[in-house]
Amino acid sequence: MSATSDLKGRGPMLLAMVLAVLGYQINATMLSPALPDVIERLGTTTAAAGLSQTLFFLMAAIGQVTLARLSDQRGRKPMMIVCAFVLIAGNLLCVFAPNIEVFIAGRILQGISAAMFTLAFLTLNQLLSPAGFGKAAGIITAVNGGLAGIDAIAGGQIADTIGFRGIFVCSTLIAVAGLIGVRRYVPDVPPTAAEGRFDSRGIAALALGLTGVLVGLAQGAAWGWTSVLTLGFLLGGLASLVFFVVSQKTAANPVIDIEVLASRRAWPLLLTTVCTLGGAFGAVALTIPLFSQDARVGLGLSAVTAAVLFLTPIQLIGVVSAPLTGRLGPKIGWRRIVVTGAVANFAIFLLATFFLHDEWILVASLAALGITYGGFMLTGLNGLAVTSAPKDKPGSLSGLNGACFGIGASLGIALASAMITAGSDAGGPTEAGYQHAMYAALALLGIGVVTALLIQRPDPADTADVPADEARTVLAHH
Repeated sequence: MSATSDLKGRGPMLLAMVLAVLGYQINATMLSPALPDVIERLGTTTAAAGLSQTLFFLMAAIGQVTLARLSDQRGRKPMMIVCAFVLIAGNLLCVFAPNIEVFIAGRILQGISAAMFTLAFLTLNQLLSPAGFGKAAGIITAVNGGLAGIDAIAGGQIADTIGFRGIFVCSTLIAVAGLIGVRRYVPDVPPTAAEGRFDSRGIAALALGLTGVLVGLAQGAAWGWTSVLTLGFLLGGLASLVFFVVSQKTAANPVIDIEVLASRRAWPLLLTTVCTLGGAFGAVALTIPLFSQDARVGLGLSAVTAAVLFLTPIQLIGVVSAPLTGRLGPKIGWRRIVVTGAVANFAIFLLATFFLHDEWILVASLAALGITYGGFMLTGLNGLAVTSAPKDKPGSLSGLNGACFGIGASLGIALASAMITAGSDAGGPTEAGYQHAMYAALALLGIGVVTALLIQRPDPADTADVPADEARTVLAHH
């Protein structure tokens, strides 16, 4: 069965999923050029704005690993509907936020809804052939970069005119449309695991651990790296993560399958995802938007101009390259896609780091990331995670990988924020602060190249490449 015939008549379902994931995604892509406006209108600091971004992506990690595992037991569609409601609630908090504290609360709820991506990939893998899944996964991944760059320009325009709150009004409208589409057009696929008691203790330990470590990293420069508060967050977070790992070995229904995690099909892939998102996204979503609009030591551009030059090309090219990568993945192998993308990402970012003040070299470098990052890496990492998962635990690796997208993004934001804050003086961020943030991103991408090479090639006899016959029957009758 060809990919085209496999997707024939599935347009409404795929459109519903696109709207559902887009409602979440524009809260990342549209807000990036508006961060200076958030700081000004809420009377807050760069460190606090960075913390809101860190927690947004951190909650994305926790939401994905939690709801992906729950969807194995409760079904994909019910969890997608939960995501949509949580996103809408978070958007409304941000629209009416009187201060940074309420704004951060809204960002936390929005982050949880990132599980919509993983749920969409898992649903498509159950319903479609490998070729059809590759094409559909490419389309969903294209949305991972935003709406062809239009959202980045719109975010900058909104920030320059009515302010950041308008961004969340747009997200709410899209999220409502996605919710309606999911309820009507996405079929109920059968759960892939028997119901059991949910590991709330494990989720709590994971949430506390990740929050402690990443908030400590993000705020360490502002609080002081040796302060009681910073050390408390870092050490408390590490202790919670240790407890989480130990508890998963004895939990009846663990959040993370340690056996899967220990496999070379898993941990190098997950580290590659963390390092890729940490390096590329941390720079693209925080360092470069702040640097490009900094009139003192940066390029001094408006929010709209910065979005057009540095965000739109990545997204626009990614919209084209992601679906093409989705077609290519099943033919040449998802692992080969990931390794190629990791090496190319590092080379491109090396150029961008050393020519940060050369506006047009920076523009060209970031545009090239639309292919290597927006196409090869985002599509390849998602495709490899889904198709490498054990047949009896299809949500295990994809959920973990989805969580690592959030962990990597929040880590990248935390490191970038810490570097910029540490390099600030009485007048604000300095050139050295921005440069050090770029060096940190480059280091993460370099580690990502090494871990990508360590990923074990999937064994077709033991993976979830082929959709379940039962799930196909559901789709055929939907």
